[in-house]
Amino acid sequence: MRIAIAHNTNEETLKVVAHLKKILATKEGVVFDAKYPDVVITVGGDGTLINAFHRYEKQISSIRFIGIHTGHLGFYTDWQGQDVDKMVDALFLREPESAKYPLLEVELTTESNERKHYLALNESAVKRVSHTLEANVYIDGKLFENFRGDGLCVSTPTGSTAYNKSIGGAVIHPKLKALQMTEIASINNRVFRTLSSPIVIAPDQWITIVPNSDHFVMTVDGNRINLHNAKKIDFRISNKEIRFDRFGHTHFWSRVQSAFIGDKHDTI
Repeated sequence: MRIAIAHNTNEETLKVVAHLKKILATKEGVVFDAKYPDVVITVGGDGTLINAFHRYEKQISSIRFIGIHTGHLGFYTDWQGQDVDKMVDALFLREPESAKYPLLEVELTTESNERKHYLALNESAVKRVSHTLEANVYIDGKLFENFRGDGLCVSTPTGSTAYNKSIGGAVIHPKLKALQMTEIASINNRVFRTLSSPIVIAPDQWITIVPNSDHFVMTVDGNRINLHNAKKIDFRISNKEIRFDRFGHTHFWSRVQSAFIGDKHDTI
């Protein structure tokens, strides 16, 4: 088993990483391989996992992820630092089985018809820095609305709990494999009208944003890309998925509850 460990530099994280490496070194067949791993173990938080995802996104079909959090509870990180021994035991005692989550494919087309592709675990947003964003929004190639406001955010189901939730979007279970578009401070008056509500589209549909501006900002999982003279941006569910080892992967609604409401143990 080829294993890579990705981590932040917090003091607590470094202690956990040292212990993790020590345990893994005693396991037969383990090879530490940061270039072509079978399993990527991240230690830190959700940001650490997202960074590791982008580092290995070209190999995403052959990698399983395991997240260990060493700070506040992470949404993608199921294990706690004190559970490292348990996690390693489970990794080697069970047959590999993965929980798969959909990803967002972003295709940018420039005025010269050059195409650039991006992959997002959480979301991609289109904004203007100091002015109102004006853009035509298409669904399946048909005009849906003319948007004016601070921006638009397109998220995956797992990403629906991140930036999307903070701007009023719905939380969506990842089994739905749907895309969600949420408006950011849209302008609605007698002249300008938008739906003014998040929309959720089917997995075989796509969203196109055509900005009426020659300069705006696009983010992909929080990474900022300054754009000039972009013709359009297409968003759709990718045919690629991210895989998490299921043996310690917490039930989706349990993670939502734990992250945003607090632990409750009552059952019907």
